[in-house]
Amino acid sequence: MSFFRIEGVTDSLAKWHFVGLKNYGKLLGTTLFRISMWNLFRIWLFGGLIVLSLALLFAVIITSGIRGRSFFRAMIYLPNIVSAVALATMWLQYVYSPKFGLLKSLFTFLHLPKLASIQWLSNDHKFMALLIAYCFGMVGYHMLIFSSGIERISSDYFEAATLDGANKIQQFQHITLPLLKGMFHTNITMWSVSSVGFFVWSQLFSTVTADTQTITPMVYMYMQIFRSRKQRNGAKCGNRCGCRSTPESLCGSHFHYL
Repeated sequence: MSFFRIEGVTDSLAKWHFVGLKNYGKLLGTTLFRISMWNLFRIWLFGGLIVLSLALLFAVIITSGIRGRSFFRAMIYLPNIVSAVALATMWLQYVYSPKFGLLKSLFTFLHLPKLASIQWLSNDHKFMALLIAYCFGMVGYHMLIFSSGIERISSDYFEAATLDGANKIQQFQHITLPLLKGMFHTNITMWSVSSVGFFVWSQLFSTVTADTQTITPMVYMYMQIFRSRKQRNGAKCGNRCGCRSTPESLCGSHFHYL
């Protein structure tokens, strides 16, 4: 469909006019689409670094034999079983609220007026607020994947390293990390898939559909198909999202086979 010019998705094939790559040229020339792709890249890169780093840290701590590991694992994973709508509402109404939000109250209590005065839902800070909230809900899922990988590592490796005089940091660097390459591949792939399908959080954090701070290709595709009734533009955007997810997943595959 993206290679044709059509007026409606129900039109017969006789009304489809082949235009080749012309539609893609128009799509790439659209400022709003380029902004959405840039937002997607920032979510994938910066969000991925935050989520995977915290997930790995929590996985190492939980699998280290601390007391109450089941409780802490459940608490970290808890945001994943809560509806995205409910979770986003919590951040919008009770964390980022400019009047009685948690961050405002915390910074006021710590006598940090500059931080307390930050309007997290303004255009200057909305993307960062969105990214923090989304990462908060995704850490637990990726933590479980890392935890399963760490628990599969034989304790004989760590016992031998301890006898050789290796400390915990050296054991993590030379034993845990190399044996978690498969888990890194899985987590990067799953993060790439979830990033490309970023839609609900973008809609909840934006007061208007075409918000340049929160719009993503999935939202743009929704606008083209269901708002503007431009099915061919939606098809083009969908193909671009598919092409975008491929190199992101290949990054994980490359890391896996290093």
